[in-house]
Amino acid sequence: QVQLVESGGGRVQAGGSLRLSCAASGRTFSTYTVGWVRQAPGKEREFVAGINWSGVSTYYADSVKGRFTISRDNAKNTVYLQMNGLKPEDTAVYYCAAHRASYSAYVPRTAYHYWGQGTQVTVSS
Repeated sequence: QVQLVESGGGRVQAGGSLRLSCAASGRTFSTYTVGWVRQAPGKEREFVAGINWSGVSTYYADSVKGRFTISRDNAKNTVYLQMNGLKPEDTAVYYCAAHRASYSAYVPRTAYHYWGQGTQVTVSS
């Protein structure tokens, strides 16, 4: 069993930056694909970024490509999402999610096995 805890959310002005962290328990976390998924009010959850177990492979939604960077430190059991050039449309609850059997950086948002509780990101114009 893996538990995921997100942190780093907050309120920022458009153009600003935030770094989200996803800290995990469990010795096998370093073998999992991890992704960030967000949900804005009144909208469905949306895949944002994913990273494979080694960190070599990453995948981004078109809406964040070039602005967000996902990375991981397996020694610390932590995955990060660096968000630059934030826009009001990035406002959402951001969830960290993990898939235990994929070698790919991309996993459909409905296929993740574990989820964190989410952290709120609010971008004001």
